[in-house]
Amino acid sequence: MTCDRSAKNILIATWEGGGSVGPKLTVARKLRQAGHNVRVMSDACNAPEAEAIGARFAPWTRAPSRKDRSRESELIRDWAAANPIEGFMQAIDDVFAGPALAYAQDLIEELEREPADLVVTSDLLFGVMAGCEAVGQDFVVMPCNWLFYPLENMPRCFPAHRGDMSAEEIAGLEEMKAGMKAMFDHGLTALNSARATLGLSEIETVLQQVEAARKVLIGISRTFDFGDDSNTPLARYVGPQLDDVVWAEPWSSPWPVDNGRPLVLVSFSTTFQNHVAVLQRVINALAELPVNGLVTLGPTIAPDELLPAPNVQLVKSAPHNAVMQQASAVVTHGGHGTVARAMVNKLPMLILPHGRDQDGNAARIAEHGAGLVLPPNAQSPEIAHALGRLLEEPGFAQAAERLGSAVEREMRESRVVEELEALCSRRCAEA
Repeated sequence: MTCDRSAKNILIATWEGGGSVGPKLTVARKLRQAGHNVRVMSDACNAPEAEAIGARFAPWTRAPSRKDRSRESELIRDWAAANPIEGFMQAIDDVFAGPALAYAQDLIEELEREPADLVVTSDLLFGVMAGCEAVGQDFVVMPCNWLFYPLENMPRCFPAHRGDMSAEEIAGLEEMKAGMKAMFDHGLTALNSARATLGLSEIETVLQQVEAARKVLIGISRTFDFGDDSNTPLARYVGPQLDDVVWAEPWSSPWPVDNGRPLVLVSFSTTFQNHVAVLQRVINALAELPVNGLVTLGPTIAPDELLPAPNVQLVKSAPHNAVMQQASAVVTHGGHGTVARAMVNKLPMLILPHGRDQDGNAARIAEHGAGLVLPPNAQSPEIAHALGRLLEEPGFAQAAERLGSAVEREMRESRVVEELEALCSRRCAEA
């Protein structure tokens, strides 16, 4: 540990889970610009992104480490599960808790090679947290979506709406919280086994591991999350962290400026969620509307898997922040990265959630009145009708403007760097 009052040594530990990477790299970039020394530990395929912002990179070696973002290398294959619960269990087994010891050992080895003032880790890498705890390393947990943690000292993860609740609604909420804890505890045996090897005592629930953190910095908008009164001694909102990914290719509109058609951006997951069919239905819906459509496919979908339409362009990637400045609406699966960018750009959204954090994001957008939600098996006429409403009914654009103004302010005024600096300085003062 160094106690230089200016430059701190900060290690950011994450994993290639699509939206789990970008916010951490945005924080890394901000820390670098503030003069701090930053290392990133993640899957091998994230090395170019980390190095592009001037951070040093260390890949996982014992823990899972994707060499590319192909469909075949996906760690989480919840789209192939019989139901969302089974899919979440697979993620716990293969990433979040099953390889906990491997993540912990990799992290400890890196800290032995070069100590850190602070570790910033993803909210679902419980092995990283256990590794930090084992060697007395201060760490911060940083979620980049709404909290999955149903803990008393955290902002509430259910429901999206924070209004008065009936006794029946409260009972339903408690049932959901118990169900979420039970799903996490599917990984308790693996996590406790790792903790025993690391010389740590057994814990009663997986989520108890989070309580070893110095802070939980929630990288989303407090307004979006209905969290006006939800800061706690352990948890604090720091706003969205939204740089464009460095692998996004340049894009310029192929349509004449004066063609009078609104631009609709279609952006689904950069990870594979078996979403080729729903993309095709969205393209077919766009074909029936007086719009221009841009579909960004990401690294797991090839253009020849889809039938194009005359008014729709298919591209591997594009700089979403720039594209959204020209767009009138967004169609998305509801991952937080795309949702946050659309909010900042004050765009109404049509969300077709596929699971993970997406249902919660969709519920929040609908509650704010800034978009509509359809199931992922919605057919093209339903999609076209919903898009028509978003473009024609002014209430959606007005709600998106209100929400986006608040979210943009939170992003602009984010004190994530100051929060991390304060934790480093406090550690030095206590040393």
